[in-house]
Amino acid sequence: MKLLTPELEAQLRANLTSRIDAAERAQREPDPPPVVRLFSPVGAATWLATEIDTDGIFFGLADLGFGCPELGSFALAELEAVRLPFGLTIERDLHFTANHPLSAYAEAARRAGSIVLGEQRLRRAAERLSGRG
Repeated sequence: MKLLTPELEAQLRANLTSRIDAAERAQREPDPPPVVRLFSPVGAATWLATEIDTDGIFFGLADLGFGCPELGSFALAELEAVRLPFGLTIERDLHFTANHPLSAYAEAARRAGSIVLGEQRLRRAAERLSGRG
């Protein structure tokens, strides 16, 4: 599977442009929701990306499954090159829709020790607030 569609890449690049524009104007940097969620189908590694530069370097939240998710950069080419058991590769979550800015995912993941557990906590909190939980 191709990790990025042209539409996803365009949104990731637009987020980068918005951040650069804000920095040049000495404005507060935007806090967009993640555009794409990537994951290992055979492990706990998960990545949420908000932007990508011309060299294919993402910015977002990375969790390799060791209990310490962190904000930072990671390379598209490296993720595409990963070969997992049974011929599997890193995949894009086709059903992912971000409901929060990246900072909310980062804080929830930090508190929970993983992106996946942080996402579950954010979902339950949203359901309680909406009266569905």
